[in-house]
Amino acid sequence: MQREELADFLRRRREAIRPADVGISDGPRRRTAGLRREEVAMLAGMSVDYVVRLEQGRSSQPSTQLIVALARALRLSDDERDHLFHLAGHRPPPADGVARLARAGLMRLLDLLGDTPALVLSDLGEVLAQNRASLLLMSDLTGFSGDRRYIVYRWFTEPAARAIGPAEEEEYYGRQLVADLRAVAGRRAGDPTVGGLVGRLSAESALFRRLWAEHEVAVRRADRKTFLHPRVGRVLMDCETLVTPDQGQQLLVLTPADAEARERLELLRVLGSEEFPTGATGR
Repeated sequence: MQREELADFLRRRREAIRPADVGISDGPRRRTAGLRREEVAMLAGMSVDYVVRLEQGRSSQPSTQLIVALARALRLSDDERDHLFHLAGHRPPPADGVARLARAGLMRLLDLLGDTPALVLSDLGEVLAQNRASLLLMSDLTGFSGDRRYIVYRWFTEPAARAIGPAEEEEYYGRQLVADLRAVAGRRAGDPTVGGLVGRLSAESALFRRLWAEHEVAVRRADRKTFLHPRVGRVLMDCETLVTPDQGQQLLVLTPADAEARERLELLRVLGSEEFPTGATGR
């Protein structure tokens, strides 16, 4: 671990970020260049004291989880993120995305989308990052581990995961998930991660086995989905999926499909302001 270099890099990156870049108002009394330490701590989900100790070169070695959180909070590029790993004494994640880090460019797009719900997902459907609007609509989907990281796994094995939408759409959505997984399995033939996931799903879900046997293949790009929100009711959203050139990650953007959906999203933003601090963008 290179403490002095790590401290200098973190401090300079913090000072280089405009508050507006991460959804924080400048405010009338701001004197600090860039972000304040407490704002970095809020965005990264760690204590202010730890951020201070990191910048002063007197911290213990940060874990890879903390490095990932800092990289997201500071909106580091992929190269900068790898440099941060090196300074902290860790090996950077592989470029193929196995370490499940949202790409820097997609993170910036999340910031730019503002009040439009959006998520970054891996090709297997693990949610890597969400913006605040997405958190309000769908709750935090980034904290799962094991097979539960994957939306397709939770959907076929946990009834609560299917309750986010109406019962009459379950068959249609299940087919979409399976067809998309088929496409991934074709692109990543021989990948034990994909094969293992398919095998465990086949063992645990009769519905998955039936749909998988039909061999439907389709990459999700545009769709319409109904959300049943516990506070505002039915919200009909149009879903647009933007895929990276290597098809390893996706940016899912959700826009209201009608006037009623727009009104309910606006109500959700008002209700959510009571629960989320200003500038929180979600991790």
